[in-house]
Amino acid sequence: MSLSLGRLGAMVLRYVYLLRSSWLRVVELAYWPTVQMILWGFITQFFMTNSTLLSRAAGLFLAAVLLWDVLFRSQLGVSVVFFEELHSRNLGHLFVSPLRPYELVCALLTISMIRTLIGVGAAAALAIPFYGYSIFTLGLPLIGFFVNLMVMGWSVGLLVSALVLRHGLGAESIAWIAVFALAPLCGVYYPVSVLPHWLQPVAWCLPASHVFEGMRAVLLEHTFRVDQMVYAVLLNAVYLAAGVGVFLLSFHSARQRGLLLQMGE
Repeated sequence: MSLSLGRLGAMVLRYVYLLRSSWLRVVELAYWPTVQMILWGFITQFFMTNSTLLSRAAGLFLAAVLLWDVLFRSQLGVSVVFFEELHSRNLGHLFVSPLRPYELVCALLTISMIRTLIGVGAAAALAIPFYGYSIFTLGLPLIGFFVNLMVMGWSVGLLVSALVLRHGLGAESIAWIAVFALAPLCGVYYPVSVLPHWLQPVAWCLPASHVFEGMRAVLLEHTFRVDQMVYAVLLNAVYLAAGVGVFLLSFHSARQRGLLLQMGE
């Protein structure tokens, strides 16, 4: 068997052209290493100055991971399910029926909640026999944390879906990286005070930052921060309204341009 350098070069050139044709693909190459470096850099900095923290709060990391997954899964539950309609070229067929766009939004949010409950619920249940830790020890505040993170995930998922409606399935990878772009700012594993001073106001604009600060207050100080919960609820109301509005506007624009039947694999 012979290897043709010409054919090999042609195929490599084809993939280079595909990469060059979408700035989103280029950004994705550097995205994951950069986010991991920033995230674990802040985690290291936090524990260098708080070496006794782990002995004071058993399960701090497990609680953070499980709550973070609520945000991640709820966002994917909206965007990935919506992408399935695009891949199957079913979106145009759905709207031949009397289905309204806002009804589609409600359906996406509902299935996202179901998927999140199944996924995170299974992980939380397994943490009990595996590690002897139950996130349910957070008590009633857990309900508020869960709902706020899920609503934020819905907002991000709707915005990502709107972006795909605008730019096509080439932007689909944003669904897998959108939430992780916010992870260093949300204070999942460390308080917002660890961030540089110029970044802290940005972090406080995110509902998740208030949720994770409230989680640490419950675990470390055994107090429920009502102010953090109120801030998270108010911010989520703004973000969810923006997410629904942008999605409906993008959907209307795609329908006007005849993209609902053209978008797909």
